[in-house]
Amino acid sequence: MALVTAFLTSGFIIAFCMSGWVAEPAAAAQQNTNAHQQGTNRQPSVAVRFPMTEVKYPYGPDSQRKEGVPRGKVTDFDWTNSAVFAGTIRHCSIYVPAQYDAGKPAALMVFQDGHTYQKEDGDYRAPVVFDNLIAAKEMPVTIAVFIDPGFKQTEFPNAPRGWQPQPQNRSFEYDSMSTNYSEFLMSEILPHVRKQYRITDDPEGHGICGISSGAICAWTVAWHRPDQFRKVVSHVGSFTNIRGGDKYPEMIRASDWKPIRIFVQDGANDLRSSPQNRRPGWNWVIANHLLAAALEEKDYDYKYVFGEGGHNGNHGGAIFPDTMRWLWRDYPK
Repeated sequence: MALVTAFLTSGFIIAFCMSGWVAEPAAAAQQNTNAHQQGTNRQPSVAVRFPMTEVKYPYGPDSQRKEGVPRGKVTDFDWTNSAVFAGTIRHCSIYVPAQYDAGKPAALMVFQDGHTYQKEDGDYRAPVVFDNLIAAKEMPVTIAVFIDPGFKQTEFPNAPRGWQPQPQNRSFEYDSMSTNYSEFLMSEILPHVRKQYRITDDPEGHGICGISSGAICAWTVAWHRPDQFRKVVSHVGSFTNIRGGDKYPEMIRASDWKPIRIFVQDGANDLRSSPQNRRPGWNWVIANHLLAAALEEKDYDYKYVFGEGGHNGNHGGAIFPDTMRWLWRDYPK
């Protein structure tokens, strides 16, 4: 009881997840203004019988710049000649930590909807978190690739990189359960990155991450190519029937175990305000519960953190440093 009291007096509550006990912020506030509100999965808001309080999770010191910590470098590039997704153009970036040594292969992380993970003042702040954890030797020296979905046009919109205007090819690339996106990574983007930087060939050193449809995309890549990617992070994942993704729990149960480690995050208010999302196969909360249950049944190395937030990056961003510690916990630093 003393332990529980200590957590409560620190502004936290204890929540039980399928992978164990985790600390969750209890403070209620306005939903994060940097929320993913404009994605493929947005539905009209309506009154619900039991509206849930929106919460805002606080960010810890590992999501803030620290004096004396070496800073990595982020370089932008555009990909305009895709063969896999013909007729698309997209923005991308590469993060290279200050500790990168061309004589030693670095680990790799790929982020879908890269703009939301790359922003230092956004939900995830990946360059800041990576700088802090790499310096503390709590994750390996890791090169990150931030990839946006494709626009199906010849010129980029005259707008900042972000959720609006939404790239037209996002759902096709992310929600499809085919091998197209993994082929796109393996035959186009990663060879481009490898021309400039040395990355490990060890699939245990390759992680992939995404939010919403980008999360199911990350899982689909590892599902098809565990020989290349064995670490996955899913934030408010759209394991619903947009393009058949609600079948993944059945597929996981019916298939042989695969060497994939996955961190799953979701919230009790994830898209629950739409009547369409109460239908079988379209409930984001249930979809993530069912995914975690299937992972448990097949004895996957997974962690499921279920909070109180909605379909946005605030909760996943607040726990992103601990997510990285868990994901890379036994990888050589």
